[in-house]
Amino acid sequence: MEHIHIPLICFALINFLLILVGYLFILKKLIWPSWMLLIISVLIVYLASVEAHPIIRMLVIIATTFTGMKVIAVAESYKTKPLSLSFKQWCVFAIGWAGMRAQPFETLGGKPLPDAWAKIKFGVSWVLIGLILIIVIHQIVQLPLNAHLLYISTSIILLIAFSLILHFGLLSISAGMWRLSGVATYYLFKAPAKAISLNEFWSKRWNLAFSEMTSITIFRPLRKTTGSGFALLLAFAFSGILHELALSVPVNSGYGLPLLYFMIQGIMVLVEKKIIGWPMFKNVYLARAWVFFWLVIPMPLLFHDQFIKAVVWPLAGLAIPI
Repeated sequence: MEHIHIPLICFALINFLLILVGYLFILKKLIWPSWMLLIISVLIVYLASVEAHPIIRMLVIIATTFTGMKVIAVAESYKTKPLSLSFKQWCVFAIGWAGMRAQPFETLGGKPLPDAWAKIKFGVSWVLIGLILIIVIHQIVQLPLNAHLLYISTSIILLIAFSLILHFGLLSISAGMWRLSGVATYYLFKAPAKAISLNEFWSKRWNLAFSEMTSITIFRPLRKTTGSGFALLLAFAFSGILHELALSVPVNSGYGLPLLYFMIQGIMVLVEKKIIGWPMFKNVYLARAWVFFWLVIPMPLLFHDQFIKAVVWPLAGLAIPI
């Protein structure tokens, strides 16, 4: 990929400084300076990767954003109590774990915890399934099928495959590996298909790294002054902004669509809280249909066309059929 060296060197340097300076900010409990550190770091990495391939741009922006958010999350978590996280533990947490709760890494180096190998095996199985799906897609795209139908169906399967590899595969392996070192890491994606409400899906089952991040840095600090409902909407809006960085900025297209998707989710969670007593939610199948509808129908807003074409298909090593 062209123009790869400069953004990667800049990414490595910025993230090194983020981890080093970030720990000092955490020690001093500097919340607002931590936010500025995040903004400046992401801006620098973005400017350094403008000419890079969208995949490279996406990866460096996402990774830098996560590192910066960890500084803020840890500073918030320890602002009312003494910091019991050593610099080594902070570095391992910042580099090696996708979650936003640093407290489990206070026991780094302890005895292995139960279920470590079970999580590793679980993750490996989903990585293999995801890879098999991608291999199958490589064969399907060779068939003489309608190009438009082929593009839509295979794009959906590719998104599922990458989710299986990353969300259920690699992150589960990571959780198991850290448990071998005495860290009480956990699944960040907990059987999302079992959710019977949008609130349950977003707060307890899907991408706990994001729910932890928005809860620690947005919802909890704001709910006393803005009220829980508005703080919840702001948390979803912030999640939408982060997805803009991950999905729209790398391809310079689709701006506002991921934000709109998450605003729909936030509004529907609030609506759901008002109607959760309806008979529909007492039937598990109807409740899951409700969740599925609101998650999937607006999904093209989140994974918009240009992101699919510029990132998803090239990441799978495929050429767009249309």
